[in-house]
Amino acid sequence: MEPQLQLKRIAAAITFVVAASTTVYAQSSGKLMGTITNSKTGETITGVTIRVIGTSRGGSSDVSGKYSIPALPAGKYTVEYAYIGYATKQITEVEIKSDDMTNLDIVLDNSGGNVLDQVVVTGSFKKESIGALYAQQKNSALISDGISSEQIRRSPDKNTSEALRRVSGTTIQDNKFVIVRGLSDRYNVAMMDGSVLPSTEANRRAFSFDIIPSNLIDKITISKTATPDLPADFAGGAVQITTKDIPDKDFVSFGVGYGYNTASTFKDFSQTKKNFQNYLGFDDGSNKLAKNFPARETIQAGLSGKWNRLVLKSLPNDYAVQNKSALPSQTYQFSLGKVKQYENNNRFGALFSVNYRNSQNILSDLKREWYQYDYNDNVYKFSTNLGALANFAYSFGKNKITWKNLYNRTYDNNYLERTGTDKSRLGDNKLFAYDILQKSLFKSTLEGEHALSEKNDKLKWTASWSNIGNSQPNQTKINYRRDLDVDPSVPYLADVSGVGKNNARLFSNMNENIFSGEASYSRPMSFLDAPSTVKFGAGTQYRKRNFDARFVGAEINTLTVDPDEIRRVTALPPEQLFSTDLINKNYYKFNEIVGSGDLYNANSLTSFGYAMLDQKFDDKFRVVYGLRVENYNVKINSNDVDNQNKIREVVNDKKFDLLPSVNFTYSIDSKMNLRASYYRTLARPELRELAPFQFYDYENLGMVSGNVNLRRSSINNADLRFEIYPTAGEILSVSAFYKQFKDAIEPLRDDLNSTVDVSYFNTPKASLYGVELEARKNLSFVGDNDFFKNTIAYLNLSLVHSKVENPTDRDYIEKTRPMVGQSPYVINAGLQHSALDNKLSVNILYNRIGKRIAQAGSIRFTSAYEAPRNVLDAQIGYKVFNKKGEIKFNAGDILNNAVNVYFDNKTQNKPNETLYKYKMGANYSLSFNYTF
Repeated sequence: MEPQLQLKRIAAAITFVVAASTTVYAQSSGKLMGTITNSKTGETITGVTIRVIGTSRGGSSDVSGKYSIPALPAGKYTVEYAYIGYATKQITEVEIKSDDMTNLDIVLDNSGGNVLDQVVVTGSFKKESIGALYAQQKNSALISDGISSEQIRRSPDKNTSEALRRVSGTTIQDNKFVIVRGLSDRYNVAMMDGSVLPSTEANRRAFSFDIIPSNLIDKITISKTATPDLPADFAGGAVQITTKDIPDKDFVSFGVGYGYNTASTFKDFSQTKKNFQNYLGFDDGSNKLAKNFPARETIQAGLSGKWNRLVLKSLPNDYAVQNKSALPSQTYQFSLGKVKQYENNNRFGALFSVNYRNSQNILSDLKREWYQYDYNDNVYKFSTNLGALANFAYSFGKNKITWKNLYNRTYDNNYLERTGTDKSRLGDNKLFAYDILQKSLFKSTLEGEHALSEKNDKLKWTASWSNIGNSQPNQTKINYRRDLDVDPSVPYLADVSGVGKNNARLFSNMNENIFSGEASYSRPMSFLDAPSTVKFGAGTQYRKRNFDARFVGAEINTLTVDPDEIRRVTALPPEQLFSTDLINKNYYKFNEIVGSGDLYNANSLTSFGYAMLDQKFDDKFRVVYGLRVENYNVKINSNDVDNQNKIREVVNDKKFDLLPSVNFTYSIDSKMNLRASYYRTLARPELRELAPFQFYDYENLGMVSGNVNLRRSSINNADLRFEIYPTAGEILSVSAFYKQFKDAIEPLRDDLNSTVDVSYFNTPKASLYGVELEARKNLSFVGDNDFFKNTIAYLNLSLVHSKVENPTDRDYIEKTRPMVGQSPYVINAGLQHSALDNKLSVNILYNRIGKRIAQAGSIRFTSAYEAPRNVLDAQIGYKVFNKKGEIKFNAGDILNNAVNVYFDNKTQNKPNETLYKYKMGANYSLSFNYTF
């Protein structure tokens, strides 16, 4: 409780300092800002001259097409936008409000490249705002969906994962992982500020989107088809996040929030001792191996009695469990933005943000009833997340340089108690598992954008470095056992006769660095009598990973300890089982299990280049086509226990791929598009999936190992989409898509031997096809009143069929099946309502994903399926203090349907078996945010 109180005092101190040091003055001026784009292609225009008629104020658009005119006196103006080769545009009724920002995006017309600078087009503010939004929706070069900073600002979303729920065709899993069109996260790629984000997870390809605050996002775009300038390593969607660089105005904001979970909060919570560092996301180092811990070779050569005792006593041994009440979840956020605009229209901006989250959750009565197991688990999860963001940008003339930085750290401390039977060993078991996992991510990106001439040709470049850390210090498993059907008074005895699945400690550490760079050049031109833009680019990415795992433990010395004394000692609870007194009496001997893959280093080098052409014909036809080439080389070197533990190369795979794509758009009229596309993409195995490292997953009761023979997947994709934009911000679209996979990568329940393990394999052939319906519509057609005018309904429905042909290397139970992770249907629906001059916002969201395979079956077990769940969320936000503050109430997973993963045994005419089943509890939270 003391660390929690210290955190609350810190948060209160920050709030007081900010409030005391920030004085808000009544202002009589505002700011005009926006982005200027080409009405035909959607490209931004650099160097547009902006003039506020009747004043001496004005400016010009920067290299990103953005403009900003600060300190305009409150009132209504006519604003003029002029650029050589484009029709000059004057916008009337532009209202500037005191102490507020007016956003006005502009589209300029060059009418197929003809010089129209003598023509002046006049329009109103309202009409131009709607027209700009139309242009943004219709001018996308590919099939994509997204959400802008303005839409995010009007929503109660506090992080990126919540904002992604509002993007068509996406589903958020575990409140942080994204699923596009029902395809699992391994088939999606995450990008931020132009470079690929590394995976935040140790054993899967996935990015945790809940670590990025929503108020720092400029836009999110999910591309469902590919163009040559996108990474090739995806089949579902490319999630592109752009964070803000130069803020719209100076600001200071803070937020606090507390949450209640119906299954956890204020319930009995069992945990090991915590300290202040744990609440900040750090371990104090007491759970790590000692710095002078003996190497593998030293241990294999044999330890003396003295060294045996010293090594055992150096191991962490605090397994005392405290029983407390689970506290409410806590969230704190602080952001600061500064912008300086100079007289020559140069601008410098800086953004800083720190966010903190702590939660204590309980998974009670988690069932595992399959094979010979009948277990009941209680899991206690203590989790801390600490994140920071720092962005800097300088825009000068026709140039812009940005430096963006992201840091995130998580600390998870899990404690598990398991009871039940294992009939294969005729045992009644009690398992105690202690598991600490620390993850860190740092990403730094330097990028530049330069307009090289009046023809709007641009050079862009990006350089990025990421560091990923993953540490698992002292994961401990201690199993107590007694025979089945014995007198209840018979004690459970610790299974410490050897080091293995039931008695082991895992110390692992992974560190990875990723270096990447890219440069591209684009130039507007006329080709085949059509206005066109040609773009060339090239880049590279280098990954280097080091991994080291030690499986160690203490086993009872059966040769020197009396059997009666062994029974007495092994009946002791975990906190007394490995006491210093017993070690000094030589009751235990140290042992280490060494396996191939426990120590490995890996590196991969991806080099790529692309060329693409974007052409517009007769204001109706647009085609974006080109070629991307990628050369990929991955190497893994691992220890080999069969060769004196020497390091040897186990993977050296090289691939060169040609990846064509074409995206065709036909504008039927101003409100309708017909799109078609073909593209070829890839899915490469993750380093963890390739590495020969093997470990026992005590939660899922099986070994997990990589496969050095995995091959990358090759995917041919085709899409067709018809879309209607009834009014700005509304859409009705129908899409059809087809994907053909060669060597799809999937997790497999490898059950050839007596153990039931999980590995990864390639399925030689797989195909997927489906349809997607999207509708977003204002309900004003229902009734002519404010309620319906301010309510938006949306629906996204995906129906997908996939088919996998299993390999012929063994007699699989299922010759064909759906793809792992592929849902046959996905339903996303919701209502958004605003009232009281946008002070009140209400959002209701519903999601359901169809039955999907979690693990592919083999010869003894059928595939394990995850059953559908109905997920209902609600959000209510109310702005206070002149809209500078907002109170938010969130209700998540209100229906609290069980998570149920089971073996579907209908084809074998026997009952289904439960791999695991539990309820997470519904979540309710209340938060307050204020911006100065």
